[in-house]
Amino acid sequence: MVVSQPVQHRRRRRLDRPALVALLLGLAGVGYRLVLTLLTVPVSNSDEATFGLAALHIAQGRAHPVFLYGQRYMGMLESYLAAPLIALSGPSWPVLRLPMLVLYAIFLYLIHRLMRRICSPWFAAFVIGLLALGPERVVRDQLTVVGGRPEVKAAVLLMLLIAVGLATGTIRHRRLAVGLFGLLAGLALWSDWLIVPYLAVAGLLLLYAARRHLLGWAGVLLVVGFAVGAAPMIWDNLVAPPGQDSLSVFREISTRAGPSPPWSQRLHGGVLEGVPLANGLCPIGGCTASQRWFGAIYPLLLVVSAAFTLIAYRRTAGAPRAVRVRWVAHLALVLGAVLTLLSYVRSPLSATDPLANARYLSVLQLSLPTVLWPLWLAAEACWRGTVGALGRFTGAVATGVLAGLAAAMLVVTVQFAATGLGASRTEEREARELAAALRADGPREVYGDYWVCNRLVFNTDEDVICGVVDANLMPGQNRYPPYWRQVGRADRPGYVVEAGSPAERHLRGLLGDRVASTPVRDVGDYRIYHPATPVRPWR
Repeated sequence: MVVSQPVQHRRRRRLDRPALVALLLGLAGVGYRLVLTLLTVPVSNSDEATFGLAALHIAQGRAHPVFLYGQRYMGMLESYLAAPLIALSGPSWPVLRLPMLVLYAIFLYLIHRLMRRICSPWFAAFVIGLLALGPERVVRDQLTVVGGRPEVKAAVLLMLLIAVGLATGTIRHRRLAVGLFGLLAGLALWSDWLIVPYLAVAGLLLLYAARRHLLGWAGVLLVVGFAVGAAPMIWDNLVAPPGQDSLSVFREISTRAGPSPPWSQRLHGGVLEGVPLANGLCPIGGCTASQRWFGAIYPLLLVVSAAFTLIAYRRTAGAPRAVRVRWVAHLALVLGAVLTLLSYVRSPLSATDPLANARYLSVLQLSLPTVLWPLWLAAEACWRGTVGALGRFTGAVATGVLAGLAAAMLVVTVQFAATGLGASRTEEREARELAAALRADGPREVYGDYWVCNRLVFNTDEDVICGVVDANLMPGQNRYPPYWRQVGRADRPGYVVEAGSPAERHLRGLLGDRVASTPVRDVGDYRIYHPATPVRPWR
């Protein structure tokens, strides 16, 4: 007799409506950035090309750099991520940027998970909608390979999720999770020191969530994981010559002599200009007076969020740690934003060049949800009708702020997609035409300015080598010295100068009577000179 046994089917977890909306918004954000990646928008430059050349050298086994060529403090994790792809397909901008696109998708997934844990499902979907948008300043920080920001944001989010999971008991292998926390902290610190404020607050959250476990093997694994993640940086600093370690170089850069701008200019550039730029409310050319409103209220929102979090934490006194950890996580994100902003406005760069340096505030996207969470709750209570007249007024104001923020980000994103792509495509095409002309007809060793050289070398897969000179044709910022030495050995190097630039006028002056007999050809905005004898005024 055969007795049939009922087969138990495991129920598939279906996405709820907020998760489905978040998924669609996230896919739209990733798809938008995939198109930009394939089009090489934003436009490439020599800083990014240096990372690409390092990835090429890693792929070929020629070098294993710890820090960016010519520096001692910017980690090369992004180059190592791109190296396997470049080894398969050769150097190209979309291939170089593809790992950044993956990191952006991971960032969206992790921040959605975290916001569902410590906020609410619909708010998490709203956050994904905001982060899916992206004008040029935002997508430049997310997609271009210029070091640090995409990977460290994902690392911090995963660290926060680990800490929350340890407090709520949803992580089974606790020791391994703590070790992973340390590994992520070490990698993030090696990659970009700007993330230090968020690493500090994530560490405090871990201490709150699992302080008892850190006294045993979990603490050992935490230290070991950190040492492994930061091992390249630690080793390089141990063998660095005196004064060339990362801390000394970073301190020298941060304390260079020069006029000290007043605090009013620092606050204007760092808060009113930098915060809206970093969060996607302004085009890359700068904020108008009407677009600085978010920067003006941002400090107030930080204070409100901190006060709200502290009140909520005190009201849950006596509750299990699994309940209270969400408020500690909120407070950690608020504190991370405060420390990052204070560190930025202390720097004179926040006042002297806020447009170029707003990229240092891109990590504030980690705290954007926490800054907006009290507004969301106020708006939600207003629409549910569970508050009085004052609550309804507050909720209406909160609704206006959230709607205005979303609308402003959408408008700037659409503006960039409609008008900004063409200019980037034109500049990128001209750079490739210059590379193709030199690759086809020579010369193969040339001198040029910084923003020409390494991009030219990357575009030609090192078929054309370029040495950096300044406007006076003196040695410039040559991040990779072997290129300079190779061009220096050339019997007849060429010169790539922008038409009508001071460098061209200086070159023509040095050539003197030889100008008439020197072959010259135009490629876009550039002129290629190929004199019969080298012009090297530094000799």
